[in-house]
Amino acid sequence: MTTHDLPIGRRIARLRARRRMTQQMLADRLGKSKSWVDKVERGVRALDRFTVIQDLADVLRVDPVVLLGRDALPSRAARAAVHGVDGVRAALARYDTALTGPQVRAAPPAEELGRRVRHAWLTYQHADYPQLLRMLPALLGDTQHAHAAHVPAAGGGDGAAELLVQAYRITSSVLVKLGEGDLGWLAADRAMSVATGDPLLVAAATVPLGQALRVLDRPRPALAVTIAAAYRIAPRVWRDGPRRDLALRGTLLLQAALAAAGFGDERSARELVDQAAGIADEIGEGHDRHWASFGPTAVGLARVAAAVELGAGGEAVVLHEKVVGAGDWRRLPAEHRAAYLLDATRAYLRVGDSLAAGRALVEADRTAPAEVRLRPVARTLLTDLTRHGPVPADVARLATDLGIG
Repeated sequence: MTTHDLPIGRRIARLRARRRMTQQMLADRLGKSKSWVDKVERGVRALDRFTVIQDLADVLRVDPVVLLGRDALPSRAARAAVHGVDGVRAALARYDTALTGPQVRAAPPAEELGRRVRHAWLTYQHADYPQLLRMLPALLGDTQHAHAAHVPAAGGGDGAAELLVQAYRITSSVLVKLGEGDLGWLAADRAMSVATGDPLLVAAATVPLGQALRVLDRPRPALAVTIAAAYRIAPRVWRDGPRRDLALRGTLLLQAALAAAGFGDERSARELVDQAAGIADEIGEGHDRHWASFGPTAVGLARVAAAVELGAGGEAVVLHEKVVGAGDWRRLPAEHRAAYLLDATRAYLRVGDSLAAGRALVEADRTAPAEVRLRPVARTLLTDLTRHGPVPADVARLATDLGIG
């Protein structure tokens, strides 16, 4: 068998040996652990980000094509996403406003920024991640500038702080989806800093913070922050808050439930989902000022995701088939539905139903292709499916498109 025919992990091991490098030496040059290198070489850990493959190729002094072998190069959309992430990273690394102040140029009008933030959220909900990544650097810069221009005079009371928090929230959410957990955490942390002093803004900023912590395998801190934020706004929203703010509390409770499920706390996970369900039953669907898509349907989806995290595949499948049979399921944003279908795929894989898992994954691709073609978790699921044996033609076609097989 030639190097060209080997699995990518074996290719890396062989190329590393040719360079007379130990696993520890390779790990040090990549800024990874020796355990990470060992898992990659044994095929236990998938290489789902082209940026990581590029880094490996640079250290091993080969072209990425050599490293990929027969695996397809990333699609145009995937390459665009890689470049887009680089642009967002550069935007987050700039401190122009802090160093020079807002007096260098006039801040954009709040109305214009509000429209751009709403457009960015809609782009996110349609899962057009390459387009969103192109928009974000300018949006971050302009909302930072507007916030700096207004904070000294009005303490952000004109909405500038909320716009900047929203821009950071969107940024964190898309970065987390694309496997950039550390960068997503940074954006969420920036949102928390801007929001300080306003419990509702802090609560809104905590949603992506909890997501980033979970994707970084830190479920206990994720539970702590989401619970704290949810209970901090509880008296206000129950006493005189509008339903949209109740929806924000419900969203935080669902994030907390998923965090609890992440470290196996079944009792807390179920209790938190039940609390969120009580809010959802009271307010219904459609209260989405905070762009959380919260309601009874979202609660049902979270029950499935929590069951999957807890290893209860059979329960998750039963709940899934119930929730997607409801009419409100189709009213959720494409991003939300496709992301959830990845959870459903995991549920079917847990119970050994590879055919149903394949159907769920293909439906996710039809609903929002970027959720499957750009997210590392989706590539991992598709890899697992192909390892179970022959797959249906539509799953095989998707695997070929993504260079998996």
